[in-house]
Amino acid sequence: MLSLAGVGIDVGGRRLLSNVSLRLQPGRRVALVGGNGIGKTTLLHVVVGQREPDEGSVSRPRDLRLGWLPQDVVDDVGASSTVLEHVLSGADHLLALEGRLRELEQKLEHAGADEQARVLETYADLQERYTTLGGYELEAEAHRVLDGLGFAPSDASRPTSELSGGWRVRVALAKLLLARPDVLVLDEPTNHLDLETIAWLEQTLVKLPGGLLFVSHDRDFIDAVADTIVEVAAGTAAEYDVRAGTVAAEEGGFAAFVAQREARLVQLRAARAQQDRQLAEIERFVERFRYKASKARQVQSRVKSLDKVERVEIPDHKHLVARFQFPAPPRSGRLVAELSDVAVSFGPTHVLSGVNLALERGRKIALVGPNGAGKTTLLRLLAGDLAPTSGTVERGHQVEVAVVDQHQAEVMNLDHTVLDEFRSALAPAHRGANVRSMVAAFGFPGDLAERLVGELSGGERTRLGLAKVMASPVNLLLLDEPTNHLDLASRDVLEDAIQAYPGTVVLITHDRHVIRAAADAIVEVNDGQARWFDGTYEELLEARRRAAHDVSRSGPASRRESAAADSQQRRGRQGVSPEVKKLRAKVRTVEQDLAAAEDEIATLTRQLADPAVYDDADKVAELVARHGVVKDRAASLYEAWEQAAGALEVAEARVDEAS
Repeated sequence: MLSLAGVGIDVGGRRLLSNVSLRLQPGRRVALVGGNGIGKTTLLHVVVGQREPDEGSVSRPRDLRLGWLPQDVVDDVGASSTVLEHVLSGADHLLALEGRLRELEQKLEHAGADEQARVLETYADLQERYTTLGGYELEAEAHRVLDGLGFAPSDASRPTSELSGGWRVRVALAKLLLARPDVLVLDEPTNHLDLETIAWLEQTLVKLPGGLLFVSHDRDFIDAVADTIVEVAAGTAAEYDVRAGTVAAEEGGFAAFVAQREARLVQLRAARAQQDRQLAEIERFVERFRYKASKARQVQSRVKSLDKVERVEIPDHKHLVARFQFPAPPRSGRLVAELSDVAVSFGPTHVLSGVNLALERGRKIALVGPNGAGKTTLLRLLAGDLAPTSGTVERGHQVEVAVVDQHQAEVMNLDHTVLDEFRSALAPAHRGANVRSMVAAFGFPGDLAERLVGELSGGERTRLGLAKVMASPVNLLLLDEPTNHLDLASRDVLEDAIQAYPGTVVLITHDRHVIRAAADAIVEVNDGQARWFDGTYEELLEARRRAAHDVSRSGPASRRESAAADSQQRRGRQGVSPEVKKLRAKVRTVEQDLAAAEDEIATLTRQLADPAVYDDADKVAELVARHGVVKDRAASLYEAWEQAAGALEVAEARVDEAS
């Protein structure tokens, strides 16, 4: 078991983190969350042994097998091996066992009778261990992992030197997953993954037997994987248990974390208020008797006690409170852009074919699909940076475009202040007195606006780049992976900004929470096609479930619809008995009650997802309690529906047989 005890970390002569304790037991999955630049990655470096703590201790068993995926892992993927060779090298302990078995096999050929018995005994022990660890299935498992991470079968033999940075990250991740280390440490593992691959990774990580520590800013990923959330804030780390089974955790791990954190903040504020009162009383005593000789010893004692007081720190979770007032862009025509029978090819590679899309003013559209499917190509067509191989792309009347891509933070002037860099992107007419408030809305209030760009973290530069583009008076905004390296608070700012933006937005992101919060339409890009879905991401997922006709996995709503459809087909039949009529009425009644309960659950879920509700601890407690009660009622109603629907099927079957 790997553990940290009382760890303190100094950076640049200041204390970054203090008194951090953490235990990574087998099967424990810990998400590390916190703002950009707060010390999460530095803490990971201490965990994996790349940096020694300035205070406290780190305990690692001597035989601990530790896997580590840093953000800059691209440089660690060798260019002299194939994809499969690099992935297999992760299981070096199994490869070593395999080599030892081959050596023993050769020794058996030349051993005498006595030695042969000893060698056979050793060989049997090693072979049993090799089999138990999955050595004989190693290559098949490597192919399975590569498939899950989006590689085609033919990619296994490709040299890693041919891969882009994003695919090299996947190779490095595959190597770690195949190795199955005792402790796996991942720094933002989803940054280069598409939605389907993220879903596969979630399922894989949950099944790993070892300990897991990861940094992520993806709420849905945290919900699916973590059973513990450790928040780095106010110079230390606080731990929250979000395992399934508690009432709060039923809403999801992240929501459970927020509810527990708010309760903890209430306690901290009360402790801080009491401490302030005690300190104020001491200060009044010192001030009153400072010059009185008879009280000198008591005064000195209290002065020393003031110096030794360790102040109760209250983490600031409202440093990014977005209030947006964008410059009014010119009003575009109703039709912002239209693609007619568009195809795009790069040499023999066909990326898009027969694409027809019409984007209307004011829509917020998310492009989803696997990496390499053509989402960025589609965005470049809309931006006018790429001409179609065939077909037409037309923009509407008075449409002005701005693009935020994954590399926009790299073209900033590092010697500019945040304020100067922001002003440089604005038209002269918009460089007025409200500029500071606009910058503050993107997380740079007060003195933070005077910081040099070169001093900003990667996430802060990304946020500044978003501010520059989104504050420009354009009416078509194209965002390509804007959430990479953004912390949770910054992603909230992005969501709020998109919702408040007066123009049309087309967004590529693999953060399901951002899609859910910001998009009102989805375009699925895959197999050369771009399919429009006029609805939210949740509605798209529900449509997929219905299309799959997977009754066992599609939930009670689809099962009720399936049963209702079967019942509808029978309603015109003769010989309907009073029993059938009575059961049908009962099913309808239960369905109505269950639908009402599910609607209330959805309403409570939306309320709990609103950050503003957590300003009121009593309101949070009330919502969480109500949510638990309604979920219990829905579960009871669902059981009642299953019983009634089953009885109805039996009764209708009897009618069918009789007719």
